[in-house]
Amino acid sequence: MNVLQGRWGRPVSDAVTTGIRVGQAISAPALKLGRAAMSRLPLERLVEIGDEKQQASNRIVYDFFSGIGPELADPGGSLPGANRWGRPCDPEHPVPVILMHGTAGGAQTNWGTYVPLLTDAGFSVFTLTYGALPGSKWPISALGGMARIEDSAAEFGDFVKRVLASTGADQVDVVGHSQGTIVPNYWAKFLGGQGTIRRYVSLAPLWQGTSALARARPVAAELQERFGIDVGAVIPCQALPQMMEGSHFIEELNSGGGPYVPGIQYTNISTVHDELVRPYTSGQVPGGPDDDVVNIVLQDGCPRDFSDHLGICGSPRAAAMVINALEGEDVRVVPCRLVSPFFGSPVLRRTGGAPEFIRSLTPSRIS
Repeated sequence: MNVLQGRWGRPVSDAVTTGIRVGQAISAPALKLGRAAMSRLPLERLVEIGDEKQQASNRIVYDFFSGIGPELADPGGSLPGANRWGRPCDPEHPVPVILMHGTAGGAQTNWGTYVPLLTDAGFSVFTLTYGALPGSKWPISALGGMARIEDSAAEFGDFVKRVLASTGADQVDVVGHSQGTIVPNYWAKFLGGQGTIRRYVSLAPLWQGTSALARARPVAAELQERFGIDVGAVIPCQALPQMMEGSHFIEELNSGGGPYVPGIQYTNISTVHDELVRPYTSGQVPGGPDDDVVNIVLQDGCPRDFSDHLGICGSPRAAAMVINALEGEDVRVVPCRLVSPFFGSPVLRRTGGAPEFIRSLTPSRIS
């Protein structure tokens, strides 16, 4: 290890995160006023929240950003229906489902579509915000996936133990997005979690890493060569360089012939329009003779779905695939609709009907 890197990498990183914490302390009064003002806004008219009333009416918000409203209304909280501690699972769905967000996501912000979707289907759903910056306060604390993936995997393992103890179940199912597709697998493969995960559904997985930031590598190499500074040790998101194609972490994850853990049923759902996992086939790794793997490309048979890296979490097509994978059989018809990128929602049909705040402006045929 370069002397400067070892000596200065961590102090610089600590200085960056300390700066964030100091900035939060200075802005705390303004944030407090902002939160007080936000609590008085009719958020349900601006952002579909997915409350109990919505669940009762079977209205699922197919929009990646549908979890923003709940986070604003209840910072650091849980989406309605999630994290029902102390309640046994439905006998028809005896395995609890843990949702694992992507980089900079959170327990609410990443899963506005999936918590009501899965609870409505009878699953016991649990969410967490893992890998947040230590000592950070909201809203920075709502940005998960910042820590080393190994540390996040250990945090996930502790959460699994809590879920199992609460529900009385012996195993969990996992639905992950982006970084959340590899964190649980690291725990299962290297930290003693083998045998605890039953079904593992991945949205926009990156088993072989991503080359999306390949153009930044020469800059990082120059910094390390000239100044001995490892960019990966300096930036607040320590997981980011680990997810790069060819990183030590990715090589370790794929050791032994591939990323998969025998005994787990994997379903990988990728989109050809993924701008962050490049190539998208990084998430379509075939399984070995002892692996149980199903690889799905969202656009196969449906080129009208333009879901990208974020939008895949709001795609009705992907959602039906996730339900079927968790059920272990095709209980849902997989739709093919014109779906927008970024949001992932069907055009003008986010909830199966128009959003409330534009309903009066839309033609009756889409209401």
